Amino acid sequence: QVQLVEFGGGSVQTGGSLRLVCAANGRIPTNFYMTWFRQTPGTEREGIACIRVGADFTIYSASVKGRFIISQDDSKNTVDLQMNSLKPEDTAMYYCAAGHYCMRQREIVYWGPGTQVTVSS
Repeated sequence: QVQLVEFGGGSVQTGGSLRLVCAANGRIPTNFYMTWFRQTPGTEREGIACIRVGADFTIYSASVKGRFIISQDDSKNTVDLQMNSLKPEDTAMYYCAAGHYCMRQREIVYWGPGTQVTVSS
C-alpha cells in the first residue's frame, strides 16, 4: 500500500511563500497522478495542482495558476508544492493524493493526512 505524508505547513504572512512536501514510502507507480488538494471547513476538497508521475505534465486550478508550482523528485520519492504570493484565501488544510487521474476526488486511491496552511494579513 502506498503511504503518503505531507510536511511544510505552517503560518505565513500575506505575500509570503511556503513549500509543501509530500513524501511517499516508495517509488510511486508511473501510471499514477499526484494531486495537491485543499479544503476549508464546510467545503469540498479542491484540486489545485497535479503532476503525472514519470512525465513532464502538470495542471493547475485557476485559483493558484501562476503562483504555485508542483514538481516531482523521483530520487526522493517526493512531490513538492511551492506556494508563492500567498493570500488569506489560501488558508486551508492541504492534502497530497495519488490516483488514476488529476484533480478528481473520486479518482484518488491514496491520501495523505493533510497539513495546515494559514495565511494572515
